Amino acid sequence: MGELYNSSIFFSDQQLCYADILPPAEMNVKFLIVAVIVDGLIHNVEQISRNSSNSRMSRGLLTDVSSIFLSHSFSTRSLMRENTAKSFIRVWKVMEMCYKILLQEKKVTQRELFYKLLSDSPTYFPSQLLVNRTIQDVVALLQCSRYSLGIMASSRGAVAGHLLLQEPNKEMVDCSACGSSGYAISGDLNLLENLLMKTDAHYIIVVEKHAIFQRLAEDRVFNQIPSVLITAKGYPDIATRFFLHRLSRAFPDKPILGLVDWNPAGLAILCSFKYGSIGMGLEAYRYACNVKWLGLRMDDISQLVPEESLVPLKSKDLQIAKSLMSSEYLQDDYKEEMETMVQRGQRAEIEALYYHGFDVLGKYLAKKIVQKSYI
Repeated sequence: MGELYNSSIFFSDQQLCYADILPPAEMNVKFLIVAVIVDGLIHNVEQISRNSSNSRMSRGLLTDVSSIFLSHSFSTRSLMRENTAKSFIRVWKVMEMCYKILLQEKKVTQRELFYKLLSDSPTYFPSQLLVNRTIQDVVALLQCSRYSLGIMASSRGAVAGHLLLQEPNKEMVDCSACGSSGYAISGDLNLLENLLMKTDAHYIIVVEKHAIFQRLAEDRVFNQIPSVLITAKGYPDIATRFFLHRLSRAFPDKPILGLVDWNPAGLAILCSFKYGSIGMGLEAYRYACNVKWLGLRMDDISQLVPEESLVPLKSKDLQIAKSLMSSEYLQDDYKEEMETMVQRGQRAEIEALYYHGFDVLGKYLAKKIVQKSYI
């Protein structure tokens, strides 16, 4: 049994562990192996630990991209205990459902999967959170991406600016002609992987907030600064991360710049794009990009934001700040910014720049980019 768990079918021989994107035929083999294991009436199940203590930072030798990985540290679940037995039953039921989805050659969202499991097994899946955690358990057990399980990302993201996109057998879409709401990023990762992309942009700008994205798109800032604008409308979903990573691979010479609020949540969002996240488990590394922090930053606060636009940090802000500053991956200049926020006990939103007029954002971005004021 130990030999089976240590085989390359389940786990990579490399020091760092990740989830593969696998074809349906290979997934069926993995499902079969797990069925054989379960049929053997085992008492314990080992899987990759998704605790922060098992995380590692991989720093590229030939690129500036750093990303979060999980290492080969295992957690053992005993099937003889009631709580862990229920967890394993949930894992089994999710795998069973995913097997059926793959046989039907379909893709479902996590929300759709939740309602199907809720109707079939309400005792085991009373909440979306339990479904999400169980999906990560399956990813850790089989070492495959959730997309390989037939689970499609729900996307909130949008893109605008100097970018032409073409889906297979479809018309070319000009993202500069999609209005202030931009072009909706699909949740189908396979479709995103196969998009034909063309651009004459000089920069890719990641915008935290949809309202700011709309203002920039409406003002057509991407003409003033030849650029592609992307937003996930807050904390990034998988599809938007994947799309940005796809852009970075297609156009590796284009700097990626992040525009976020000057608060702990804003930096956390930037870091999710830059490094991935522990919450993504074995899939974290697939979406990491070398995003530079353009703003808002401390020098912007002191020069451009009036005192009355600063608001006190909340307890949730302090919790996020503490988590970020305790992490190994946060670079020193980011930590300095975070320490300043905490010491001052204040935060500022991008909208605070409107003190200088509603057309200030284009001027602000242009000046920062010309001065190469990003870290």
